Amino acid sequence: MGQYEDTAAWVDIIPIPQDDGGPNALATIAYTDEYSEAMSYLRAVMAKDEKSERVLGLTDHIISMNPAHYTVWLYRADVLQALNHDPAEELEWLNKISLKHLKNYQIWHHRQTIMSQFSTLPPLELSFLSRMLAKDAKNYHVWSYRQWLVAHFSLWPTSPSSTELTFVEQLLLVDLRNNSAWNHRWFVVFGNPEHTSVTNETSQREIDFAMSKIREAPQNQSPWNYLKGVLRKSGLGMRALGGFAEEFAGGEGEVRSSYALDFLAEMWSQGGEEEKRKAEKALSLLADTYDPIRKNYWDYRKRQLGLGQA
Repeated sequence: MGQYEDTAAWVDIIPIPQDDGGPNALATIAYTDEYSEAMSYLRAVMAKDEKSERVLGLTDHIISMNPAHYTVWLYRADVLQALNHDPAEELEWLNKISLKHLKNYQIWHHRQTIMSQFSTLPPLELSFLSRMLAKDAKNYHVWSYRQWLVAHFSLWPTSPSSTELTFVEQLLLVDLRNNSAWNHRWFVVFGNPEHTSVTNETSQREIDFAMSKIREAPQNQSPWNYLKGVLRKSGLGMRALGGFAEEFAGGEGEVRSSYALDFLAEMWSQGGEEEKRKAEKALSLLADTYDPIRKNYWDYRKRQLGLGQA
């Protein structure tokens, strides 16, 4: 006998079993009896559009067995709204689910729905996200949610010591190759829709920050990409830091960073024929010595110079 079938609280509900296409279905899914029964009761209450405490408990049970079932999550959100349920209580429940199922997208969509009910950021929210990222510092769903949180509650940094910048810097101290942290820094520094221009102070701060991280690990693509982005965003152009890039790939010495070589090649490609010859040489070094796995790409870049066959 089933858990719901034997419960007086559910005696009024006639379960609706899943229809897999009749008694001779080609390929039925081997659900457990527990899951099949719970879903049969959910179909029945959804057919009646019932939104009650017992339905809330039913969704909890199903999510514990299948946390990726987006229909259950959507119906749970509807039930919570109909019951005027305390969103803080739902967050507390959701925290336990989130820590158990780290890569579940539906959890974070639901959390966003619940968080939208708050007028101010709950005091423990950022510390909980830190717990999540401590388990997986590149969890895409958590980072996406955090960006939404920044925009929704206007958590844009107002100084170098602001919460989001400090948080990112702490993560980069642990792993300066954390491309997710670099991406978040870009978002919080340059993503505020109310700031259409970049101040010289902000540009220089971000340039200095990227340069300091490059000096720690020259063969780290993230700060090089970040640096190029800041230069473009600020309108400074790559030549402003050509000398810096040459520290890692200039002259006749050993190339310490293929990304510095790429930086110089891109910069030189914007010049006259003499500089384009230098770019061609740099791209050949990348294709043949420092990054041969992307040889076809570097050869394509050489062809774009318009100097003849690569």
